[in-house]
Amino acid sequence: MASNNTEVTLPLPISTSAAVGIAILTLAFVLGFPGNLFVVWSVLCRVKKRSVTCLLVLNLAVADALVLLSAPLFLRFLAGGRGWEFGSVACKLVHYLSSVNMYVSIYLICLMSMDRWLAVTRPFLSQRLRTKRTLLAILFGVWVLAFLLSLPMPFYRRNLEIPLSKTISIKVCKVHHNSKGDRIFQYVFETVMACIVPFSLINTCYSSVICRLQSAKFQRRAQGSRLILMIICAFTIFWLPYHIVNIIEVAGLLQASNSVISAAIKARPNVTAFAYFSSAINPVLYVFAGSSHIRQAGLSFMGKLLEATYSESRTTSTFTRSGRSSSSPDESSVLHTLSVKLGRPFKSKDKERSSSVAGREVDEPELKTLATVEQLE
Repeated sequence: MASNNTEVTLPLPISTSAAVGIAILTLAFVLGFPGNLFVVWSVLCRVKKRSVTCLLVLNLAVADALVLLSAPLFLRFLAGGRGWEFGSVACKLVHYLSSVNMYVSIYLICLMSMDRWLAVTRPFLSQRLRTKRTLLAILFGVWVLAFLLSLPMPFYRRNLEIPLSKTISIKVCKVHHNSKGDRIFQYVFETVMACIVPFSLINTCYSSVICRLQSAKFQRRAQGSRLILMIICAFTIFWLPYHIVNIIEVAGLLQASNSVISAAIKARPNVTAFAYFSSAINPVLYVFAGSSHIRQAGLSFMGKLLEATYSESRTTSTFTRSGRSSSSPDESSVLHTLSVKLGRPFKSKDKERSSSVAGREVDEPELKTLATVEQLE
């Protein structure tokens, strides 16, 4: 045993798990950091009419770019073989920023879902809320909430000294809990506030939207809706394993099962690196979503994609507000003919009457009858 201790030298050789982590972090940084900066540039310099979705995408890109700045530190830690060389403050700060990114991302996605829900189910309220002042206040609230929810993270990270031999030791930035209760609290809190609560809200909003659009037979293709669904699916794929490991470790702690706890501890570094990659995937999704614009617009394709969400949000609210989601060309011509016959635009009671007329043929006698009744009123 003593002979093995004397053979320890620095830097340490790179393990298989460290090599996998290096590959993931390098790919995340190479794709994600310039990709998110490109999104920020596109929104600020190429988009003239910014929708709510556009501004939420901007904030999401800023959050992802900030957390990816920590990638070089983790790469040095994994590849250097000398432990964590950046001190206790950096150890706490990079994990705090990662936690902020997790909360900002999921609650921005919640706002995207709620905006879509309001546009479809409460169009008048949606238009009143879509002001610059209201949106900035909500975005400020999301960032403040994310910073507050992440406060426990620095308390559970320590730059601990790990002895390798009698003469050699390294410092490692790792999770450290003072008690079993602290450990359970952290993982339950993260899973509830960053998974269960926001995804319940997202599922509720989109279930309501789907039911409303199906009942209205709203068949219009929506780029913004597809983009939001892609972001939601990507976030779920990359973060769900992390929260599953949280649940497994909490279950092991409550049952005092060392084998379950050990399995969760072994899986945690891999699922954490996988979740970290979520900050790099959104720019890739935007390329796929805006592929139809790339040939025509070139580097301005992102601006075209996000400008489409502006026109779409206005059209969705207009269609929903007027109750004409399923309008056909024949129905539109009928309503136009009625307005000409009556000699003035339809009011609220005319809309009720037109909805009963829509969907069936209207002959000339019926038009005359409706005009006569309207004149008598």
